[in-house]
Amino acid sequence: MTKQLAGIDKQELVASIRQETAIANRNNVTRTQAYLEFYRQHEEIHWALLAHLVSRNGGWSMTDLKGEWLPLLMDEQAIQPFFWFLERSNWLIFHDAYPQLLLYAEMKRTGTDLTPLLVPLGVSVFMQSFWRDFLQTNDSHRLTHALIVNEQQYIEQRVIQKPIALHRVFATFAYFTQSVLSISQVLFPYKGHPTDRRLSLVGMDVQHFPEVDQRIATGKTLYQLLYADPLRFEQIRQFACRIPHSGSRADYWPQLFTPRFPELSHERVYHLRVDGTEVRAGQKKLYSPPLSIAWEDILHTAADGVDWFRDHTWVEVVDLPADLPVITSEDYVRALQWMEYGVKLVTTII
Repeated sequence: MTKQLAGIDKQELVASIRQETAIANRNNVTRTQAYLEFYRQHEEIHWALLAHLVSRNGGWSMTDLKGEWLPLLMDEQAIQPFFWFLERSNWLIFHDAYPQLLLYAEMKRTGTDLTPLLVPLGVSVFMQSFWRDFLQTNDSHRLTHALIVNEQQYIEQRVIQKPIALHRVFATFAYFTQSVLSISQVLFPYKGHPTDRRLSLVGMDVQHFPEVDQRIATGKTLYQLLYADPLRFEQIRQFACRIPHSGSRADYWPQLFTPRFPELSHERVYHLRVDGTEVRAGQKKLYSPPLSIAWEDILHTAADGVDWFRDHTWVEVVDLPADLPVITSEDYVRALQWMEYGVKLVTTII
């Protein structure tokens, strides 16, 4: 790819990419779908599929805040900062990463090196050399690691270190409870066997989220987990392509979760419902609303233009391996059961 920028209207291209990004960045569902549509056209960009799957999980976490359990543990005043934290992170990563994907698509279409336009698009100079290298080598693994480092650094000062995140999210009892009970997971659904009636799950417990090193290691481990087993990868990919993202956990386990709002009950005692991957006999499914019901679209303030890249040791971090513990369906069921015991205990005390 040796062609240069001559003959290309740079300002028009940058404006077009920004506009397309803004349209797709309306909410978690539109972002998640945009990542998938891009991946299906450019499967060499592994990060796009990883981003799609992680963004699905972000949507599930958003709707959990209005679902069966968390409103019993958190009042609206506590719920709002958690939603801000999830939505702002999801919005910012898309705001920074999607223009890079669209620019790559244009480079691929025209055979032109357009990496000088990364800076006008607000992308850190950190990414320029990695995109140039990818144009020459097609090393998807290294580009994915670079994007993981870049996006986690991008939200570090813009979200993670903000007072609202430090004091009204990470320092709260609700966050502590989720950490202790290991209910903050990233899950990849897939069909473990052609005859299976239920989807299996593989993923990770997300620990120590405020630490940027841990978030980067989590991203790298999820990427390794996604592509490590070709047969499982294909099943995960089929789930992503076959099941539209709604934000409801019924997308992957409809036998346990329902997107339908439950009938009002005057009974104050919470009854245990989870029995493995099923609902206990005589009990109702767990409410998990779609995003469109749980949350309205919000307008975001503009992201600041400060480049995070100051320390060149972060270039070396790209090539460092990561291998954190992973979880399976059985681990996830255990986490759900612990969470439900906690809900029953708290509602009994109240």
